Amino acid sequence: MYEAVHAYPDGEATVSRHAATAARHGYDGIVVRTRDALDAAGSDRDGGAEDDGDGRESPVRDPVALSEEHGIDVVDAVEIDADDPTSASGAVGNYRSDRTVVCVVGGDDALNRFAVEQARVDVLVRPMAGGGDFNHVLAKAARDNGVHVEFDFGPALRATGGKRVRALSDLRKLREIVAHYDAPYVVSANARSHLRLRAPRELVAVGEAVGFDAEAVRDGLRAWSEVAERNRERRSEGFIEPGVRRGRYEEDG
Repeated sequence: MYEAVHAYPDGEATVSRHAATAARHGYDGIVVRTRDALDAAGSDRDGGAEDDGDGRESPVRDPVALSEEHGIDVVDAVEIDADDPTSASGAVGNYRSDRTVVCVVGGDDALNRFAVEQARVDVLVRPMAGGGDFNHVLAKAARDNGVHVEFDFGPALRATGGKRVRALSDLRKLREIVAHYDAPYVVSANARSHLRLRAPRELVAVGEAVGFDAEAVRDGLRAWSEVAERNRERRSEGFIEPGVRRGRYEEDG
């Protein structure tokens, strides 16, 4: 199972701290949503450094080095937070070939629609944030285009009072629509700090409060790894199209 996190400079902790904490919680990997937290090309192109959360700086490293250090998979991703579909489209085009996982932030009806109608997008994240809505039309488009819809458990874990009640209500509604139309989905606590990471069993408990069964929540955590594996395959040199690879064929006889 994988979790998708926000790391420094977008979040409050470095990728390394997220990875170490996720490993302790029993995750197999993390998806790093922050555009500048990892050097996806495997070299420190900008010579930059990342703050480790307590004032010290450490060199920006590639996902492979971090994976080897912490014993879990570290996936390079990007989360596109655009003002409108036109801006989002340009950003998706810019990052699609550079990042293993491409997410688009929703919450706006137009952006929700844009994201689920684009096969280039892997995940529509936070579709209900800011008063956004998600309906059967969008669910069917997500299913048809293979765009995963995020169940963001963060507000249900961290909000209180009326905000938490609304967050749970939004999750229930989203779950009913996504399940009815069999749209693909992912689950996340949407952590911006390693201190906000939650173990899979805690997310299962939240999911059960909104009508998920335990295995459905685990499926949503596994889906991040499935998206990453699919896209890594597509970016490999031998890939031509699903089911077709470039390579040498053995001859009989």
